[in-house]
Amino acid sequence: MVTTTIPFRRRRLARRIRRLREAAGMTQEQAAAGLDMSTSALSRKETGEVATSVHEVRSMMDLYDTYDEDLLELARAAKEKPWWHAYGIKNRGYFDLEEDAISIREWQLSYVPGLLQAEEYTRAIFKNSKELTAAEVENAIAARMRRGQRLTDAESPLGLTAIVEERVLTRPVGGAEVMRRQLRKILEINELPNVSFQVVPHARESHHGLEGSFTLLSYPEHDEPDILYIEHTVGAMHVEKDHAISMATRVFERLRAEALNTSDSAKLVHRLAGGH
Repeated sequence: MVTTTIPFRRRRLARRIRRLREAAGMTQEQAAAGLDMSTSALSRKETGEVATSVHEVRSMMDLYDTYDEDLLELARAAKEKPWWHAYGIKNRGYFDLEEDAISIREWQLSYVPGLLQAEEYTRAIFKNSKELTAAEVENAIAARMRRGQRLTDAESPLGLTAIVEERVLTRPVGGAEVMRRQLRKILEINELPNVSFQVVPHARESHHGLEGSFTLLSYPEHDEPDILYIEHTVGAMHVEKDHAISMATRVFERLRAEALNTSDSAKLVHRLAGGH
């Protein structure tokens, strides 16, 4: 489990600069001397405890005799204030993880995945919250709608493979009309080439996802590990351990096999939305 409050982009940058040094065959002591900093200072940068500037990344690339424009872009991005701060959202939890992901695999027992939610459905989820003010609710809804826009991004659309239990589609969140609009939105988004949606039907007495919902996030760099994200009653956790990622991946693939295929899933959603 990862409980650190270090921003995700900074941790990604830290891993990348450490790997860059290791690929150059240099110890931390050697690299620190070449960078004119203490070994402890370099160590903190390689763990993400302190930020690494774009200038320092350039110096590292010079010392390690390599060049990586993507690494410079990551260093610039790590300095920026994230977009969700404008909505009054300060936590670095799921927003932080999803921002740089290129694909997401999500299994849901309770709700329609956030990226697929219609505004009215999201509002129905948040309206009974005793922890948020009315203004905070509106900001949370707006932020969730913005997240969904990544699915239709013209340059780099986010890939989404979503599997839900059929009860998610029959639970009348917000009432019958809100659910009809939500189901129609699922059908609309499911037409995108980067989106796959499947349903585990009621008819299955048991399936591999009964222990709870979870999300797997993947990133563009081949050496960047996937992340497992799990929400629970009092918060959430994200996990980067290889064995946990492997187990969750196996469960997800079994759920894909147990679910209706994408075509039959779409037919079910269409029928539940009032189609024929």
